[in-house]
Amino acid sequence: MIRTRVFPLAVLLAACGAGDESTQTASAGRPGGPGARVPTVAVQPVARGSIARQVTVSGIVEPLRTIAVNSQLSGALTRVVVEEGDAVRAGAVLARLDDRELASQLAAAEAAYQVAEAAFQRAEQLRDRRIITLPEYERDRTALSAARAQLDQLRMRIGYATVNAPVSGVIIEKNVETGDVIGNQSHLFTIADVSQIVARVGVSELDVVDLAAGDRVTITLDALPSQQLLGSIRRVFPSGDPTTRLVPVEVVFDQASARLARPGFLARVTFDLATSDNVLLVPVAAVLGGEGSSAVFVIDNETAIRRTVNTGLVSQGRIEIVSGLSEGENVVVTGNNTLRDGMTVRTVPALGEPQSSATTAAQPPAAATAAAASGRPAI
Repeated sequence: MIRTRVFPLAVLLAACGAGDESTQTASAGRPGGPGARVPTVAVQPVARGSIARQVTVSGIVEPLRTIAVNSQLSGALTRVVVEEGDAVRAGAVLARLDDRELASQLAAAEAAYQVAEAAFQRAEQLRDRRIITLPEYERDRTALSAARAQLDQLRMRIGYATVNAPVSGVIIEKNVETGDVIGNQSHLFTIADVSQIVARVGVSELDVVDLAAGDRVTITLDALPSQQLLGSIRRVFPSGDPTTRLVPVEVVFDQASARLARPGFLARVTFDLATSDNVLLVPVAAVLGGEGSSAVFVIDNETAIRRTVNTGLVSQGRIEIVSGLSEGENVVVTGNNTLRDGMTVRTVPALGEPQSSATTAAQPPAAATAAAASGRPAI
C-alpha cells in the first residue's frame, strides 16, 4: 500500500518539473524575455553637418604650357650653356652656333650697302640739276633698296646664330651638346612654363555638368600619399571625347601645393559634385536594406526600434538622412544586423564617440567596445 501511494506522487512531481522547464525555455526564446541574453550594440547620435557627392579621377601633372625651341639655322653648335632643370628668363642665351661665314657675308653686305647709298646720293644731286635721266635715277634708288634688304636679311640670320629662350621657365629637355651639327628647324630644347602647375583629367559627362571654373578641389599625389594638396578648376573644356564620353577638365594647383608637385607625377583629383549643408548625417553602417527600403535601429530606453528612413548623398562613410530621424537620436552602428524590432539591448558609444556615465556604469568601456566590434554579446 505504501509503494502504491508514493508512485503517483513521484509522477506528479516529475510532470510539474517538466512544465516549469518548458516554460523557462519558451520565456528565454522571446526577445527581452526573462533569461534572454541581452546583446550589446554600439550607438552614435544623429548629427547635423555638410556632405558632398564626390568623384575622384587621375591625371598627369603638367606645366601650364611647354615650348619647343628649334634652330632657325643649320651649322655647328659652338656652345650649349644650359642643362635640364635650369631656370631661365625670357631672352636668356641657351646656345650659340658657328656664325663666322654669316659674319663674312654680313660684312660684304654692309660694304655693298654703303656703295649703293653713295651712288644714290650722287644720283639725287644730278637729278636735281637735270643731268641724269629719270630711269638712271630710279636705277640707283632701286639698287639702294636691294642692298638694304640684303643687309637686313643677313643681320636677322646672324641673330639666329644665338639661340634665346622665348619665355621664362625651366629647361625640361635638352637634345644637343656642344659640337653637334644641326639642321634647320632641329629640336634643341623644351621649356616648361611653371608659373602654374596643372593636371588635366577626364570627367564623365554625367558628372561634369556639376563642375565650373573656380570650384575648389583636393589633390593627392602617389609620390606623396600622406599629404592632401589643394587646387581649383581652371577651365572645363567645351567638348568631350565621343568614344570615352569624358570631358577634359584642367585643374590648377595652389601656389603652396605647386611647390610639391613635379611634371610627370600622377595626381588623383577629387571633385565635390553636389553639396548639401545643414543636413542630418549618420554612419553608412547604421543603415540597413537597399534603396527604397532603408531602415535604422533607434535606441529608446534600451530598446531597439526599427525605423524606416529616406536617404540622400553618401560620402566618406556618412549618409544623409532626408526623413525618418531627428537630430540627437541614437542609432545603432555596430551589431544591428542581428537585431529585431523591440529587442532589449545594452548600448556603448561607437568608436570615437564620448561615453556617458550611464554607459560606463553599465559595462567597462574596453569590454563593451570589444564586444560591439565583434558582434558578440558582452559577458
